[in-house]
Amino acid sequence: MKKLLWLALLASGACLADDNAQFQPAETNVWGAEYPRVDSAGRVQVRIKAPDASKVKLNFWSGPKVDMEKQADGYWTVTTSPLVPGLHYYVINVDGLDASDPGSRAYFGGTRYASAVEVPEPGSNYYAIQAVPHGQVREVWYDSKVTGSWRHALVYLPPDYEAQPKKRYPVLYLQHGGGEDETGWIRQGRANFILDNLIAKHEAAPMIVVMAYGYARRAGAAAPDLTPAAMGSPQGARARDEMARTFEDEVTQVLVPFVDKTYRTRADRDHRAMAGLSMGGFQTFHITLKHLDLFSYIGGFSGAGGMMDDGPPDLKNGFDGAFAEPAVFNRKVHVMYLGVGTAEPERFQARLRGLHEALEKGGIEHVWWQSPGTDHEWQTWRRNLKDFASRLFRSAQESK
Repeated sequence: MKKLLWLALLASGACLADDNAQFQPAETNVWGAEYPRVDSAGRVQVRIKAPDASKVKLNFWSGPKVDMEKQADGYWTVTTSPLVPGLHYYVINVDGLDASDPGSRAYFGGTRYASAVEVPEPGSNYYAIQAVPHGQVREVWYDSKVTGSWRHALVYLPPDYEAQPKKRYPVLYLQHGGGEDETGWIRQGRANFILDNLIAKHEAAPMIVVMAYGYARRAGAAAPDLTPAAMGSPQGARARDEMARTFEDEVTQVLVPFVDKTYRTRADRDHRAMAGLSMGGFQTFHITLKHLDLFSYIGGFSGAGGMMDDGPPDLKNGFDGAFAEPAVFNRKVHVMYLGVGTAEPERFQARLRGLHEALEKGGIEHVWWQSPGTDHEWQTWRRNLKDFASRLFRSAQESK
């Protein structure tokens, strides 16, 4: 009997060891950190040292929120249920205080730097670094007369930009979401690798991508009250409208001229696109539909015009009249794109689906694309960018 018990204990220990062996340090960890760890099923193990804490909880922003268990050595651990592929923000709550995981790199999201873990997508490498020619990502500062301040942006230049000094390129202006900043599309979204890989496979035209800071306050204006209570009031609505108008002026009067002056662009509407995620999608529609003289490609990823309005979209009188004459709009705009994840909160899906259905009924040509199984997170927007970028500037590329 003792022998059987001993064999059972050995077997259970072997199973536990084998299970742990399947977990590997996440690629989003700081150098040398063993945790967090991810296995092939998408489960995540988190481990943090807090010997004096009485309660520790793991909180994924769009995922599980689970209590961690204290071990004899003062470490707290937990293994999650499988997560969908992609980058997942999280914090560790230690006795009521939200803290970052010292084993994870920090990413700016939710108006602060937070931890995140990358869960690989099996069989998918379109956003991974590969052995293909790589473009450059440059940091630039430019002086804005609209905000009366220096502004920061990241600029992706395609792989052959330096080798082709006489060649000019189309431009995609790509905006981040609310609570994030201009670094998001590179650090979280891996937009540079997505473009590198598409261009290498001739699935996208070589293009410049400009990622600018999406918050703007007009020079001399007082800082708005951005607390949740204030933003839900009429004053908050006016503040949002003013920020939208200010960013519109920032893009059209300052950023686009700066980019066209600084880089070898094809400075016309047929070679200029704008897209964004969530808040950036709203900004994209707000700007492009009022400036179809500047843009001919429009993309909204989990966000678009009319997202803040109740009731069905009014294509005749709303959207600054851009959709009032469908035939005219269809001639002007080469691609209009709406994307959303099928696991996103219903309010996002319902509003975007409603706009899609209204556009379809109104005869407005557009692309409607749903990302299967993904939430209001970066995997949705990576997939959107891959699909949207492959549709840009194709006629211009093929005519060369």
